Order: sequence, then structure tokens, then C-alpha cells
Amino acid sequence: MTTTEMPAVHECTVTGCSYNHDGCHAFAITVNGANGTADCGTFVPLSTKGGLPKVVAQVGACSRAECTHNSNLECTASGVRIGPGGGDHAANCLTYSSS
Repeated sequence: MTTTEMPAVHECTVTGCSYNHDGCHAFAITVNGANGTADCGTFVPLSTKGGLPKVVAQVGACSRAECTHNSNLECTASGVRIGPGGGDHAANCLTYSSS
């Protein structure tokens, strides 16, 4: 799989993430988590906005092996949506679906 084949982060509604300003500006995100959640491991809760100058975020890795979109720890979804998770300092992959 090459970077051009990696699923894009189509939407992020987590306003408290430093990478999210009118879209996710991280080059790639990591999806991880436990206990039935699929957390965005790239979530950074700082007031400073960061990342690349354009929106190009994609899923770089996913450690949620039980997700229906996971094949050999790579995301096979056409794209993912990231949204608020439990608590103020969390973001979840809303595309996650357990098999």
C-alpha cells in the first residue's frame, strides 16, 4: 500500500485538536484504543494550531485489528470520519465497526 492509497480523513469535528482547523492538517493519523473505542492517537489538545499548511490527512496506521475495515493493521475504508470521544480530551474514529 502506498501513501496515495491510504484512506483520507474526510471529516474531523474535534474542535479541541491542534491539527483540526477547517479540516485535519496532520499528514497521517493513527487509530488505536481499547475497550470498544477507536481513538485517534494523533489527537493533540493544545491551543496552538499545527500541522501541514493544507488538508491532506490520511490514516497511517490502525491497531484496532477487530475493525471490519482493518486488514493487516492497515485501514481499508474509503475514508474515515473523526469525532469527539468520551471526555474533553479524546477523539474517536467514527468509521470504526467491530467484526
